[in-house]
Amino acid sequence: MKLPTVSLIIAAVGGLFIVGQAEAGESKQAPRVLSFTVNSLEGKAVDLSKYQNDVLLIVNVASRCGFTPQYKDLQAVYEKYAGQGLRILAFPCNQFGRQEPGSPDEIADFCEKNYGVTFDLFAKIDVNGDKASPLYKYLTGKEATPQRPGPVKWNFEKFLISRDGKVVARFRSPVKPTADKVTKAIEKELAKKK
Repeated sequence: MKLPTVSLIIAAVGGLFIVGQAEAGESKQAPRVLSFTVNSLEGKAVDLSKYQNDVLLIVNVASRCGFTPQYKDLQAVYEKYAGQGLRILAFPCNQFGRQEPGSPDEIADFCEKNYGVTFDLFAKIDVNGDKASPLYKYLTGKEATPQRPGPVKWNFEKFLISRDGKVVARFRSPVKPTADKVTKAIEKELAKKK
């Protein structure tokens, strides 16, 4: 009887480990960057594997930042390339100068009224530090970005993700989404077969 008990304990511990990985978003079916679960701005769980075969531009955003007008550029890029499979995933963040203090409703209203945002907005997160979203811990780590790992420096930093879920480019805040090097990188990834 002890053996089944030990087996059950091992299974339970193993189960907890697996649950822990699932909560952190690990999955064998999706590429690592698409294996995370995040919350929408409305607070609903979103499995990023739903974006498999899309090209993603993941951006941390804020409504009271000098770079906030990039919302307009993000929307323009989204409108231009959405039909080809580009998705923009925007994550409000209040870590830089407390420039995103708003509630989910305030963020949604601000984005809609001021910039006509129609791309996906997610719940406010931390992108750096101990409380950073597991997605951002991954994006800023050596596994995902071996050439440019390290913390996000400010609002509106952009990560370009290929259709197969790999980080292929990282653009710091001053680089506009409409900059030639960004649109060329997006077009290159969109041109690749699904």
